[in-house]
Amino acid sequence: MGNKANEWERAVVMLLNVDGWDLEWTGSGNTIYDAKGKTSKGIECVIEMKFRTKYYEDKMLEKDKYDALMAIDKEVIKIYFVNDPKGNFMYWLNTLEMPKTEKKYCPDTTFYTKKRMLKDVYLLKENQAVRINLNKF
Repeated sequence: MGNKANEWERAVVMLLNVDGWDLEWTGSGNTIYDAKGKTSKGIECVIEMKFRTKYYEDKMLEKDKYDALMAIDKEVIKIYFVNDPKGNFMYWLNTLEMPKTEKKYCPDTTFYTKKRMLKDVYLLKENQAVRINLNKF
């Protein structure tokens, strides 16, 4: 999903910028987030994005990814953005009460393997998202 995900990330950045945000896409490298800049209220932020082709009621966030984001300066707003067939969900991690971690088999981070690893993850509820755009069709 590499290049397609990059296109979607850039599209989200562009749409949020139209809505008054001031973001830049951070590229296809190995950063722990996909965009950085300022919210529409001028507050510094970073955004990690996930694009899912399949709908899941709970949105999965790996604990390692969460920990890396939360290690960024506490003044920076950390946002987890999930797009799936149902819509767009934005989780503001700084103030989100995280559920207990669960263990799930997840794809290895290497693109060219089908190997799965047991990872600690959070399963976020849709109603924990602060901004939801549901697809109506």
